Amino acid sequence: MIDWLDQIDKHLFLFFNSMHSPVSDRIWLWITNIPSWIPLYILFFVTIIKVFKKDSIYVIAGLLLVVLISDQFTSSFMKPFFSRLRPCYDAEIGHLVHIADKCGGQFGFASGHAANSFGIAMYIWLFFKHYWKWTWLVFIWALAVAFSRIMVGVHFPGDIIIGGLLGIFFGWLLAQITNRLFFRLKLKPLIRN
Repeated sequence: MIDWLDQIDKHLFLFFNSMHSPVSDRIWLWITNIPSWIPLYILFFVTIIKVFKKDSIYVIAGLLLVVLISDQFTSSFMKPFFSRLRPCYDAEIGHLVHIADKCGGQFGFASGHAANSFGIAMYIWLFFKHYWKWTWLVFIWALAVAFSRIMVGVHFPGDIIIGGLLGIFFGWLLAQITNRLFFRLKLKPLIRN
């Protein structure tokens, strides 16, 4: 079963990764590059401060913990534990991989970019879904960041799916913890139901 899933993962990766051009490479590299999203991160922080005012410190601390936990869990625990090679290092398909920039570290399971972006998306969505009906669009941003990892040649689809699911879990978990701790301290919830 694992071998079958691995083969499907490799076929899907090669299918998507083969759809590249010099222009699309530049676009996917821009999407995958964390500093490209600094304006969005600033918007998140400004919006948190505007909505939650003096209580925003709790929401921001929770958001930063989402990134820290998602990133460390995938990079420091999962990648060395599972030791699944990135596509560019895979002996079977490495010669077929289009790498838009550089391959990165040897192991890629699970994607830290996917975990971080989906963790942020889930956390932001939970806190803002009642303030702005378009908050769900943050998941499109997370999906673009995650998919970019396939297009630049550094992750298999399975890496980003598991990374994304982990990020969603950590985003949900930290939102619940932040909300409960705040409720205990201030006797009112931050997340509106």
